Amino acid sequence: MGAMDMSINKQSEVAANIQIGPTDQGMVRIYIEAEGGVELPLDFDADEAEEIAEELRAAADVARAMAAAQSGPKKR
Repeated sequence: MGAMDMSINKQSEVAANIQIGPTDQGMVRIYIEAEGGVELPLDFDADEAEEIAEELRAAADVARAMAAAQSGPKKR
């Protein structure tokens, strides 16, 4: 299946840069540039961008809680 085999939980060694900002067309662009000359501009309207931001915040909250649970209680 190729790229379809990639899961959200699988780590990758691919280095990439990400830029986020508004376009002159009133869209929000997430621009990803990866090794090998891959350039991926993704444009979203403002509502879609806010939904993505909410999903990122929710994922960060879960990841933070998981990391805290894995590290166990802090010793003093």
